[in-house]
Amino acid sequence: MQTNVLSKMLCILFCLIATCIPAMGQSGNYSVKGVLVDSLTNDTEPYATIRILSAKSPDKPVKLNVTDEKGRFNEKLTQPGDYIITLTSVGKKTVERKFTLSASQKQVDLGTLYTAEASEMLKGVEVVAQKPLVKAEIDKISYSVEDDPDSKTNTTLEMLRKVPLVTVDGEDNIQVNGSSNFKVHVNGKPNTLMSNNPKEVLRSLPANSVKSIEVITEPGAKYDAEGIGGILNIITDDARMQGYNVTVNARASNMGLGSGAYGTVQVGKFTVTGNYAYNYQTQPTGYNESTREDFTSTDFRHLNSNSSYDSDGTFQFGNLEGSYEIDTLNLITFSANLFGGKFNTKNNAYTEMLNEAREHTYSYRTLSDNTNNFSNVGVNLDYQRSFKRKGEYLTLSYKFNNSPNGGEATTSYDEIDNYPEELYGPLRRQYYNNDAHTAEHTGQIDYVNPISDMHYVDAGLKYIYRLNASDSKYYRENNEGVMQPDADLTSKFDQGQNILAAYADYQLKWKKLGVKAGVRYEHTFMDVEYAQLPDRNFNANFDDVVPSANISYMLGNTMTLRANYNMRINRPGIWYLNPFRDTSNPTSISYGNPDLDTEKSHNLGMTFSSFSAKFSFNLNLSYMFINNGIEHYSFMNNGVMESTYGNIGKSNRTRLSLWMNWNPGNKTRISLNASGSYSDFKSSEFAAGNHGFTGNFFGNIQQTLPWDLRFSVFGGGSTPYISLQGKGSSYHYYGFNLSRSFLKEKRLNVSLFASNVFSKYQEYSNETVTDTFRSWSLSKSPSRSYGLSISWRFGELKAQVKKTARSISNDDVKAGGGGQGGSTGGGAQ
Repeated sequence: MQTNVLSKMLCILFCLIATCIPAMGQSGNYSVKGVLVDSLTNDTEPYATIRILSAKSPDKPVKLNVTDEKGRFNEKLTQPGDYIITLTSVGKKTVERKFTLSASQKQVDLGTLYTAEASEMLKGVEVVAQKPLVKAEIDKISYSVEDDPDSKTNTTLEMLRKVPLVTVDGEDNIQVNGSSNFKVHVNGKPNTLMSNNPKEVLRSLPANSVKSIEVITEPGAKYDAEGIGGILNIITDDARMQGYNVTVNARASNMGLGSGAYGTVQVGKFTVTGNYAYNYQTQPTGYNESTREDFTSTDFRHLNSNSSYDSDGTFQFGNLEGSYEIDTLNLITFSANLFGGKFNTKNNAYTEMLNEAREHTYSYRTLSDNTNNFSNVGVNLDYQRSFKRKGEYLTLSYKFNNSPNGGEATTSYDEIDNYPEELYGPLRRQYYNNDAHTAEHTGQIDYVNPISDMHYVDAGLKYIYRLNASDSKYYRENNEGVMQPDADLTSKFDQGQNILAAYADYQLKWKKLGVKAGVRYEHTFMDVEYAQLPDRNFNANFDDVVPSANISYMLGNTMTLRANYNMRINRPGIWYLNPFRDTSNPTSISYGNPDLDTEKSHNLGMTFSSFSAKFSFNLNLSYMFINNGIEHYSFMNNGVMESTYGNIGKSNRTRLSLWMNWNPGNKTRISLNASGSYSDFKSSEFAAGNHGFTGNFFGNIQQTLPWDLRFSVFGGGSTPYISLQGKGSSYHYYGFNLSRSFLKEKRLNVSLFASNVFSKYQEYSNETVTDTFRSWSLSKSPSRSYGLSISWRFGELKAQVKKTARSISNDDVKAGGGGQGGSTGGGAQ
């Protein structure tokens, strides 16, 4: 089935390529070439607009294009005749030349053409070629979302599939530079909610509210040391307006409904921008099946389970940012954000145990009703003092963040047959309420001084007080049918952290060479208390010195070679530390480990980038190793599989990734984002190990059709992935978007979208193999999606929301549990 679907998807992609670029093979026998140069500076003029007109009918151009990155052009024409060529660059005078092509003179060389500053302002600019979407800097890569036509129809999560070094799999789990342990900033500031629910938040954020996405793969010393994969920075503050501007949007599909609004208003020196989205999600019934073989038992050898589930829920996301400019040297900014959601899941599972001869031992049916709540509230306040030297400033910042997360579940059992109560206790109705939250206060000082055009230094101090807390209550039904507390499973846990950090960065720019180096020192004092088990209380101290170094060299106007080294750490978050034991499934129990230590990774990389208007690519080779990795592992205990976390992993990964963008014409864009890696996992504690290759890809074609219709088709997939104790299956996905803008200034946008239309379900399998057991599972998740989205923009603005150049970014926590395991935060920026 997957092969047939993949074949259909590839056929669609190849057909679209064939129809989108038929003119590629029509390279005319005639041509005109030259180079455009500024008459005063003698610099070339890259990306100047070229218009070639027929002398007989000069009203309509026969060819539109732009000069290359060095101001050169070489345009092909299909027939002889008299022509007029004009070259226009923003702010410069238009250059016009006449030339003639004939059978005896098929090529014309106009030589060097000179332009100068225009004495009059341009009345308008006509875009005749697509802008480069990616820019590489010494420590990051930026993807211009606002210049991508798909941003008018897609969510930010969907746009992430196009960003270099970022992958989004078929279940919308995100990886940066091959790791799910990364951090996410919004406008340079972290948001703790994304640590647990990144895909939900980015799925609710419309891409047309995002200016760009930065992938910071080599974070310097100014960033907190957390996040193996790096930092994802979502830039949304591009509101250059005076007055107000508001955009409202709505989205409906077979998977749910959503609506939102974002806008900016300025009154005098006070400017505010905000964004709010509300979503309801539902989906058809999903299915799971699993098998497990326990090598340590003969009576309880084979476990088989089949289940179905239904889920729905709501979530909302909002942020508010504002600034007040006291004078030209003093600026105050503030921001607030909130996120909240509640999802309900009903599960119906049948479990059967067989002995070694595959004879029936016992069986039962489990009926559960689960509710998960997650939320986040954060507030930032920043004061920036600027100095007379341009770019020199001092910033004082404070941040408060609170993230309550919890869940409750009621589980009952039916059709119980021969269950061994003498070993595991009776199967009776149970209820648990797990209340967990993280609260933190942060203060920070940053100083930046651009000493000269060559030298740049910055330094800072930071203090964080963080409290991770969990209060788990468990109840079981007694013989009389009354729910009573279970003291053995009830727990109360508090972990306090005091973190003091200091950093210093130095950057050198000399001709084509750029060097950036820094060091960060972090001291952590941790205090752990158990209200009901005081003998387990303890405290600990950690010292981390985190170096980083980046070197870049410009090989040409558009080509850059970069090399880097950095060390990153991951402190375990509440979902990893929480000792709460989930025993609702008596054959499989899970819990956290409050004794986890900080995980450290070392990263080496080299990147070659080349960006131009027609063809761009970014090639990255990286190597990473970890000696005390936090790994999820499972083991058998008296016929029950227990799962938890431990600092038991040693791993290394070599990864090669390629991002490529090709614009064969001004109405066509073709892009590819792909990577391949070899990973090796080992654990001496469990005498376990695994290794192998993994590859993934994403392809996209965008085409502007007649009547200003915008069409894009995409597809992607991955080979099977591997982990310490097993491997997972491959996956694939595909879809399309069709949109059109209406009204003056294209203020109304309507789009249709669909994905995975040939299959109702997407299947994922996972296998775990150890010395004591083997397990296999298969899930069937609804994948077919289709719907309609509408957005409308109104109002006018002519100013920009002011921002302090630095603010607080806490990115030092390894997250998990509520969403895909770990992904957010950031350091001082």
